[in-house]
Amino acid sequence: MKGNQGAMVLAPPSPPPANPIAQLQTRIKELEIGFRAWLAKQPTAVEAAIVTATSTAQGAVIGALMGSLTSDASSALPTPPPNALGLNPQAMASLKQAQAFAGGPLVQARNFAVMTGTNAGISCVMKRVRGVEDMQGSMAAAFGSGAMFSLVSGMGGPNQALNAVTSGLFFALVQGGLFKIGEKFSQPPADDVLYSGTKRMLANLGLHNYEKNFKKGLLSDATLPLLTDSALRDVNIPPGPRLLILDHIQRNPELVKR
Repeated sequence: MKGNQGAMVLAPPSPPPANPIAQLQTRIKELEIGFRAWLAKQPTAVEAAIVTATSTAQGAVIGALMGSLTSDASSALPTPPPNALGLNPQAMASLKQAQAFAGGPLVQARNFAVMTGTNAGISCVMKRVRGVEDMQGSMAAAFGSGAMFSLVSGMGGPNQALNAVTSGLFFALVQGGLFKIGEKFSQPPADDVLYSGTKRMLANLGLHNYEKNFKKGLLSDATLPLLTDSALRDVNIPPGPRLLILDHIQRNPELVKR
């Protein structure tokens, strides 16, 4: 029996709906990569100013949140009489220290904004000038943030210059100790020794997700000065991260020398 009776045409199944949260995360990641690529091409002063401003805003938000949690403790601190400074300087210094760490939201927002902004700005300049991110740069940034925190918070005795230096040294020593401890407990496995510089570079660029691509293509530390766009494309690294990696290598004096 001829004809098309009973014939059925099955439509292909429709693709599952895209996850909006995953799409948003991907979009944010793309914007972040693009912003990092743009920022890396700016002069040192511009990059330092932007990094300092963004870190200052983040620190202010964190400080305001912490200040709102400690507002009850700050309200319980006694108010010193006008002549208390001349009568008992040590007691006044201790009271100022307590007020610096237990102030209200505005006080803590100011303190944290100064600390994080100064630390980020100095770290950015040190990394640009020296071409490496190490303990010396980290300690210098911590010294600056500690000194600025002492100045804006009024912590310590009447000699503000001496207080700033001692606070900066304390912050720097603590940061140096934490840096050494972190290095000790983050020793790479034996099979990752050849990729230690590569992992550090990708972490600084926020591209640690592509470590497996480098290992799959056997792009070890020895190949970093030889990397090209085609080599990175062969290991399935997208255009944005490729630009960041190549720009970082061109700006690194040690890799350029090699």
